[in-house]
Amino acid sequence: MNKFDYMAKYGYEQLIYFYDKETGLKGITCIHDTTLGPALGGTRLWNYASEEEAVEDALRLARGMTYKNAVAGLNLGGGKTVLIGDPEKVKSEAYWRAFGRYVQSLNGRYITAEDVNTNTDDMDYIAMETSNITGLKKTSGDPSPFTASGVYWGMRASCLEMYGSDELKDKKVLVQGIGQVGYNLVKFLVQDGAKVFVTDIKKAKLDRIASDFPVTIIPPEDIFKDNYDIFAPCALGAIINDETIPQFKFKIICGAANNVLKEERHGIALQNLGILYAPDYVVNAGGVINVYQEILGYDSEEAKRKVKKIYNKVLEIFKIAKEKEITPAQAANHLAEERIRVIRNIRSNYIVRK
Repeated sequence: MNKFDYMAKYGYEQLIYFYDKETGLKGITCIHDTTLGPALGGTRLWNYASEEEAVEDALRLARGMTYKNAVAGLNLGGGKTVLIGDPEKVKSEAYWRAFGRYVQSLNGRYITAEDVNTNTDDMDYIAMETSNITGLKKTSGDPSPFTASGVYWGMRASCLEMYGSDELKDKKVLVQGIGQVGYNLVKFLVQDGAKVFVTDIKKAKLDRIASDFPVTIIPPEDIFKDNYDIFAPCALGAIINDETIPQFKFKIICGAANNVLKEERHGIALQNLGILYAPDYVVNAGGVINVYQEILGYDSEEAKRKVKKIYNKVLEIFKIAKEKEITPAQAANHLAEERIRVIRNIRSNYIVRK
């Protein structure tokens, strides 16, 4: 990857590498766009196979956060941090405090929160060194129930579009990835009477979900073997690609994972197959909507009210897609880019703010 060419093509602002000798901390923070406000995006800890893989993930995720925050109506730009390491081995107080100092060095241009393999305990350590952090236990806490709630409302809107009813009762739903978000999504689905199937690469997570809810476990190698009404990808991205699409037997794809389309053309392929895709960064915005409330002054009921609006936002995107004869992914991008364009232009005149 030629990083500067890629950054120029998609309008990135910064790509920052950092390393701490004492703790072995290795990471990359990417700031995509700060037109709407400081870049907010979580910190992901993953044992990447290479630096190039980590950089590509940071770039894709940061841009996704810009679009997510824009469509959600938040006054935030998009950014992301990826840390390279084994989550079972690298974590310590010193590790997270070293990272917090790097976040603080960006002087408020980037605000972090939790993401894959990070939690509220980690955030508390980071907060010892920086004020540019959200999702703390003393304020809004774990954002995953709110992320799951947004996916749930997006799923109901998708059912309304596809079936004429937003009821989930008796719908066969396959949830891939039973982390905190996947777990909470299963809880919502079971409460609504859906027939839930789950898969994950970690047996402990499957054992936990099976002991708590009436679900059917699907081995990862059999994930696309059977028919389901809804596929909810809640693990890592790029699950919709040239190899997987021919195997799909779903009517709807709506999940919490980021960047599930490997390329834009895969959204077109889904549409050609009659599969309704609810854009990931729209339906999974519940978590960032919740942590944004910390910046405004936290109110959990207000956060829940705003997350529920994802239902109407998804319907709006489906409407735009039909009117413009484009895919839902393209319609969501249009909404995000138009909001950023308008706000950028109304700020062209200088006004002193006290």
